Amino acid sequence: MANDQQNSDTSRMATETLRNVRINQVGYLLAAAKHATVVTSATTPLTWQLRDVSSTVVASGTTTVFGHDATSGDHVHSVDFSAYQQPGEGFTLQAGDDISHPFRISTDIYRQLKYDALAYFYHNRSGIPIEMPYAGGEQWTRPAGHLDVPPNKGDTNVPCAPDTGRSYELDVSGGWYDAGDHGKYVVNAGISLWTLLNQYERATYYGSTATFADGTMNIPERNNGVPDLLDEARWELDFLLKMQVPEGQPQAGMAHHKMHDAAWTGLPISPEQDPQQRYLRPPSTAATLNLAATAAQAARIWKEIDPAYSQRCQRAAERAWQAALAQPQVYAPHSDSTGGGPYGDTELGDEFYWAAAELYTTTRATEYQRFIRQSPYYLQVPTTFGPNSVPAMTWGTTQALGTITLATVRDDEHNMEAEAARQSIVDAANVFVGILDQQGYRVPFDPGPTGKYAWGSNSFVLNNLIILALAYDFTEDAIYLNAVVDGMDYILGCNALDKSYVSGYGVNPLQNPHHRFWAHQLDPRFPPVPPGAVSGGPNSSVQDPYAQSIGLAGCAAQKCYVDHIESYSTNEVAINWNAPLAWVTAFLDEQAHSMTNAAEPQP
Repeated sequence: MANDQQNSDTSRMATETLRNVRINQVGYLLAAAKHATVVTSATTPLTWQLRDVSSTVVASGTTTVFGHDATSGDHVHSVDFSAYQQPGEGFTLQAGDDISHPFRISTDIYRQLKYDALAYFYHNRSGIPIEMPYAGGEQWTRPAGHLDVPPNKGDTNVPCAPDTGRSYELDVSGGWYDAGDHGKYVVNAGISLWTLLNQYERATYYGSTATFADGTMNIPERNNGVPDLLDEARWELDFLLKMQVPEGQPQAGMAHHKMHDAAWTGLPISPEQDPQQRYLRPPSTAATLNLAATAAQAARIWKEIDPAYSQRCQRAAERAWQAALAQPQVYAPHSDSTGGGPYGDTELGDEFYWAAAELYTTTRATEYQRFIRQSPYYLQVPTTFGPNSVPAMTWGTTQALGTITLATVRDDEHNMEAEAARQSIVDAANVFVGILDQQGYRVPFDPGPTGKYAWGSNSFVLNNLIILALAYDFTEDAIYLNAVVDGMDYILGCNALDKSYVSGYGVNPLQNPHHRFWAHQLDPRFPPVPPGAVSGGPNSSVQDPYAQSIGLAGCAAQKCYVDHIESYSTNEVAINWNAPLAWVTAFLDEQAHSMTNAAEPQP
């Protein structure tokens, strides 16, 4: 169950007055950095006071004047109260005449959130009923979607679209719905699946997998002898394997780029009520490499858990790799956007490098080692926006995924790549740390020379936090750990809108994401969003009509956002955004006790 603050009345949260003292509305870890941002026109420092639940002043100091913050348009000061390390509820921070929302200081800030972030994937499963006791509440239960039960046309025998010149059908049931719609896309599934599997591998080598052991998550597969995190990941992996073109068909071994409805469905609609015909769209090299990479990653993870499944994954990965080498420039057109997103990508060198890195790590075959060493993307971790990259990774920029795998999976016999990859990650983390003091809200994300935030900006922040967390794993330097904390402060309320972008968490949380089933705002017969979903967040381009209609065009980057179901460009949810939220919150919860122990005086 989420804590009392998270379960507070949603109508109260909807009307909560914005505060000029911006804090992490969920709270602060006991022994980590504790920063706040104050919106004020004052040009000289202000006195700040930290008060406990009885209004007793327990710490005080003066603010640091930051000045004009370009991405928000705000004039701000900063507060650092990191030195205070006593637990409690109901703290408030006052600066001048302004007072923050109440917050906690504790070691368990992220303990439930890491599970709720993963519950997002169960809620968005296709081909299985979402039911109690796994749904978290009766309002979130629903029948299985797209299983050939009318009015569904179903996903067990989906034909190739008429304009593809193909006549076969495939069973592509299962998997996760990609975002607010009911489409399933291999290229976005790839990074999402990889992130959950990397969360498991990172915990294997640098932390503990006990948190996600069998029986720890509220999913139907619990108590089957397999770690629950892997059970959830396998639901998506099985879908990806089904998307591979079978032998005897044109482009055998490649992967279909995506599958979705013939036309966009309206809001709201539950998955089992979708009446449209579903179609397979043509294969692409990008999708094929996503399959090769994630299947290779899975092959090594399941090697001891399920040897037969591991072998199946490795065969699929190697078959996909060979198919991609034979057809390296089969692109999904940007124009293919009727009924589903196009996910177009014409720069695939990063995907080739990522897939080769996964295959090399799994097989240690010299052919893959030669390939990655010759790649122009070798050991890269992007830190800025460029012609073919974004910081640090997204569905279309994947070289960092290969570098992270090379750095994370320990193998004493193949340590050359590992050490160099770790250094690349630390170098990238240093860039992100350097950004903190340049941002009024201490968010380790630089939008680049345009100053604009991109679609899904919160995912850019969260993926940067993965890089910072890994740098801490590799160096044990607290500067990286505290930068992760600062980034989560932004996501959970220390931002220009005084907004927690995560549902169910904070005083002013995400409430109305663009989602066809979590559509209570449009129709009270549909449920609100469950806890643990992260919004895409501010988007300077504000492509949707609703955001445009309320005058967001031309807004300061951090303020290009509205919590409304019709604002798909700022308030959609997606699997590739919740995956890094799950990764980062699990990391922070794991570190909470070690930070506390390190802060205790030594005899």
